[in-house]
Amino acid sequence: MCARNSIYTNPKPCKHLADFKLRHGFNTYDSIRNCLKTTPNGRTRVAKHTTKIPRCSFCDRYQGRLYFCLMCSSLWCPTHILLHTQSEKGHEVAIDMDRSELYCCLCCDQVYDPDFDKVVVCNLVKDLPGGSKSKTNGFEACGERSSKRKRLDSGIGLDLKKSKLLVSMRDRRAKSCYPLGLRGLNNLGSTCFMNSVLQALLHAPPLRNYFLNDRHNSVQCRKRSGEKLCLLCDIDAISSAMFSGDRTPYTPAHFLYSWWQHSSNLASYEEQDAHEFFISVLDGIHEKESKIGKSGKDDGDCQCMAHRAFSGLLRSDVTCISCGFTSTTYDPCVDISLNMDTSNLSSSNANKPIKPDEKTSASTLSGCLNLFTRAERLGSDQKLHCQNCQELRDSSKQLSIRRLPLVLCLHIKRVEHSLVRKISRKINQYMQFPFSLDMTPYLSSSIVRSKFGNRIFTFEYDNTNSSAAYEIFAVIAHSGMLESGHYVTYLRLKNQWYKCDDAWISEVDEGIVRASQCYMLFYVQKLLYNEVNEDSSFVRISPRRDPFESTASCS
Repeated sequence: MCARNSIYTNPKPCKHLADFKLRHGFNTYDSIRNCLKTTPNGRTRVAKHTTKIPRCSFCDRYQGRLYFCLMCSSLWCPTHILLHTQSEKGHEVAIDMDRSELYCCLCCDQVYDPDFDKVVVCNLVKDLPGGSKSKTNGFEACGERSSKRKRLDSGIGLDLKKSKLLVSMRDRRAKSCYPLGLRGLNNLGSTCFMNSVLQALLHAPPLRNYFLNDRHNSVQCRKRSGEKLCLLCDIDAISSAMFSGDRTPYTPAHFLYSWWQHSSNLASYEEQDAHEFFISVLDGIHEKESKIGKSGKDDGDCQCMAHRAFSGLLRSDVTCISCGFTSTTYDPCVDISLNMDTSNLSSSNANKPIKPDEKTSASTLSGCLNLFTRAERLGSDQKLHCQNCQELRDSSKQLSIRRLPLVLCLHIKRVEHSLVRKISRKINQYMQFPFSLDMTPYLSSSIVRSKFGNRIFTFEYDNTNSSAAYEIFAVIAHSGMLESGHYVTYLRLKNQWYKCDDAWISEVDEGIVRASQCYMLFYVQKLLYNEVNEDSSFVRISPRRDPFESTASCS
């Protein structure tokens, strides 16, 4: 892969791959350089033939996965690759043609080799926009290339005038009209889910201020914790690269490896869910900061960077149908998952894409939020014990938002499960969502007042400030099938939208964003959004203010 810091370690290769490299060295790797081609979505695949359809040498199969033997350049399907290995001694290592990954035919599994990874990724960087055609590895050592701000003193906040000067100079050097911080991320093989979430996280104003203010010092972190792998250190390195002024696509290989170590259950070369990845990254940040004493006893009082930015509080009211007794609980959350509002659509139309300009009933974000906060009667099999009646009773449940976060993440559930057919399918329906969002109707104060009137508990639930006003700054959209698809991120910087499609950055109209199949919506409090967008030529950070300080309280 890329040039690694000495503190990073790679997984040991299987013994068959080690023996293969001992016999042949790097000759077989060098011989396939010309066969590696980069597809438009950033994936590198092996293209042996330019005119012929690749087929299995034994059964003539051309559909599905094919493997390219490194020794004889023959092609084999998964069924007959082992037969080839057993009949030809020394032909135990092959390449997955579609994914450009090493495959051990004897272990029947993908294997990792940093030398091969370097060949693949270097070829990818060479083919990308702005990539060099010269013989170079094209990588930046993680954390070593600190062109993000010169670190002033040792972790002290940036001086505003100096930060303006440094960032403005880099912005003039960058031969692009795009705002500072817009930089593509190379696809490392089905990692569009990771790239899309990283783009949204790194452009969330509280997190961007956190890293640009050097609130996480990688050198001090490693000295203090003694750990070799740290998600925060790797995010800090990506932030440095994104805001360095360099416009060539960046390769987040170190971060991917660190994330694999933290979330071993998700470590694979397969496409992952962007929402699951988002949650796992926040968990990793929380876990890291809890070790160094920055997090609280529970998520509600946690002072880690992830929860200070994303953590809110949900209120759950369970009411007995018989006596009206209400039991209230509070649960912290870092996002809100919303069901698609398909009540106005027939089952046949629910899975068909509906464009915003079509005159038909479509799902709306307000409809989804109303569905989320609507009182729901629990089924007869979900009877709960009433403290007042002292027996099991039918009840209703209603959710509301007790406290709003600085950054509001809304996850749109696009997977529909059929218990009868025992299958799942993706809901391709388009959803209308506003760029400016008022969350007041969904607060606990509004829900309780609508039920009981203004005369009770006014002091407890009152919410007269403007903290419920939000502005959208990022949209993660998913296109394609449930089993295979592609994630992209749309970023809103100073009221202009930009599409981040792995390594490619392009300016788009808001109509393109509205017509996308949104999967995750990111909103930030309006006052903070306006402050960040005062001047796009530099990142405005006051040295007198905590970058996580809320612009207004919320309840």
